[in-house]
Amino acid sequence: MKLDTQVIATAALGLLDETGLDGLTMRKVAGALNVQAPALYWHVKNKRELLDVMARAVFVEAVTGVEAPGRNEDWQSWMIALASRFRRSMLRYRDGAKVLAGTYVADETLWRTIELTLRTLDDAGLPRADAERLFPIILHYTVGFVIEEQSRLGIDYAAGNPYDPGHLRDEIDSDRYPRAAHLVSAAFTTDSDAEFDHGLRVILAGITSLRTDSEPG
Repeated sequence: MKLDTQVIATAALGLLDETGLDGLTMRKVAGALNVQAPALYWHVKNKRELLDVMARAVFVEAVTGVEAPGRNEDWQSWMIALASRFRRSMLRYRDGAKVLAGTYVADETLWRTIELTLRTLDDAGLPRADAERLFPIILHYTVGFVIEEQSRLGIDYAAGNPYDPGHLRDEIDSDRYPRAAHLVSAAFTTDSDAEFDHGLRVILAGITSLRTDSEPG
């Protein structure tokens, strides 16, 4: 098999379920590809660059096939669908969101997605300044949401999942902190899809209500 960054990224992503991000090493990736570790360094110089190519692969997977809104699709629904694709792509891999957090993704698909998003928002009449704010806000919200979502699985805890609702109920004095107890109970039992969708709608409502072209001069 000829090595390139895509092959290396695919092998590394395939190891995440077994190793998690903290346990992923260049040596393990090389072993999965049946090569010596130095062979990888022609393509990725260190783990930082490995994470970058992994992030690029996850992002490309998320946005492949994305097109402009359909005739009867409004821009807000289109943005929610785009963010949901991104979320699903990260959820396919253990620590998938941590792979994306803080990584450098330089790929034609990124520029195309940004351009398509800004054109969609421009066609919807959103001021350019607001449109240019919205894309990174949605991106950062999605990555952050999935980091929390995957952390709550508790996979990295040897003594059991501390996020388990039963454990959390035992940790909180509900007589002293009734509101906190209710919030925690609701947060860890609510449908994640519904919560993610609600958060996106809050963001979209906010950017709409704070349009720069409606601010007083």
